[in-house]
Amino acid sequence: MKLQNISLDQLEINRANDRHGELENEASAIAWLFNTREVHMKNLARDIVATGKVYEPPLVSAENGNYLIFDGNRRTTCLKLLNNPSKAPTTQLQDFFRNLKEEWDGIFPTEVLCQVENDRDDIDEILFRRHTGTQNGVGQSTWDDRMKDNFVARSGKKTGFNIADEIEQRLGAAGMLPATKIPRSNLNRLLSSEAIRNRFGFSGQNKEFKFTHEPEVALKTLSRLAEDFSSGKVVLGDIWDNESKLRYVEKLDRQKVLPSGDDLLSDAGNGSNPKPKQKKPKPTPKPQPSKRTTLIPQKDFGILWTGKQHRIQNIWEELQFHLNTEKHTNAVSVLFRVLLELSVENYISENSVSVNDNDKLARKIEKIGDALFSQGKIDQKQRSATKKFSQLDQLVSADTLNRYVHSPNFSPSAKHLESVWDTMADLIVACLKG
Repeated sequence: MKLQNISLDQLEINRANDRHGELENEASAIAWLFNTREVHMKNLARDIVATGKVYEPPLVSAENGNYLIFDGNRRTTCLKLLNNPSKAPTTQLQDFFRNLKEEWDGIFPTEVLCQVENDRDDIDEILFRRHTGTQNGVGQSTWDDRMKDNFVARSGKKTGFNIADEIEQRLGAAGMLPATKIPRSNLNRLLSSEAIRNRFGFSGQNKEFKFTHEPEVALKTLSRLAEDFSSGKVVLGDIWDNESKLRYVEKLDRQKVLPSGDDLLSDAGNGSNPKPKQKKPKPTPKPQPSKRTTLIPQKDFGILWTGKQHRIQNIWEELQFHLNTEKHTNAVSVLFRVLLELSVENYISENSVSVNDNDKLARKIEKIGDALFSQGKIDQKQRSATKKFSQLDQLVSADTLNRYVHSPNFSPSAKHLESVWDTMADLIVACLKG
């Protein structure tokens, strides 16, 4: 462990803090802290001013000439805003920090004593052992279930099922292991998301390894992956967050390394899945009928959310977990309209789709439908829906969605909204997956 005084200007608030998942930039991360925990943040700032010190050094790592904070983002945010109140997200908070700064006794520090760790695995181990106790915001805040899930999704740390171990066993059985040791923690980090596992031709759902594509093809892909990691061509910094993971995956896709749609198995759990150990078959549970209460069904759609998609993710989660289609019909209808448009814009910004400035939503959807269909990402039925989106007589159309927002008389039912989602779901998911 190395302790070092670091200038406040060199400390970066982590936009991919596990408290919130990936955001677009430092300003967004600061805004999130105050949007969700303003009282705690103010209490912490008052405590820092009253004591004149930070009792626990922030945990940081060198990155691009600065230092990225992995633990202590709240403490450092308070110091940065006390030092420069104009960085606070609202005028009220700017006034708060400006007035609080006047209470500082003595010269305000321009440097912070930090714990510097440049081994990212060590950082995750430290984070794993912290975060107990809140003291009304003065102490460290305990991670809730979603924050813990963010940590697991980013780091790949799980118990009882080790993806790297499963892959090594299969590569070893096929005589395809690299000559040097595979960094298992890095491999687990890359493959912590089911969405990325599927791109490599396998699934880890229910803590069980299954090939989703032809095993021979998937094993060649995993062999390339193992070689990249064991040789040092890909290191931890190359796969630290979702955006960097996707860059690596897309690089392999351009090189034709990943399995294609032609390799997809009709049954991902069929007998062609070699397993190192035989397990007793589990009894099939009886299906339990359940009434749908939210617009988006509560299942995993395999979307790997990035910082740029943070607002889209928030809207998605409201529609999937929080808003009831029976009780919140108007809110659901308007948010669905926003979700569709932002998903379309997300796909356009990330892909080479030729659109004009005067293209309306219906025209953009038609063009994107053609592009996704040509790539095999949507089927003919979904493509047909995109073609009909501009027609006024369709249940799902640009006119219908426009009425959601602007018509004083249009009142969709829960069943109608569910039908709209079912019609456009494949397109939206494909747009968000890129």
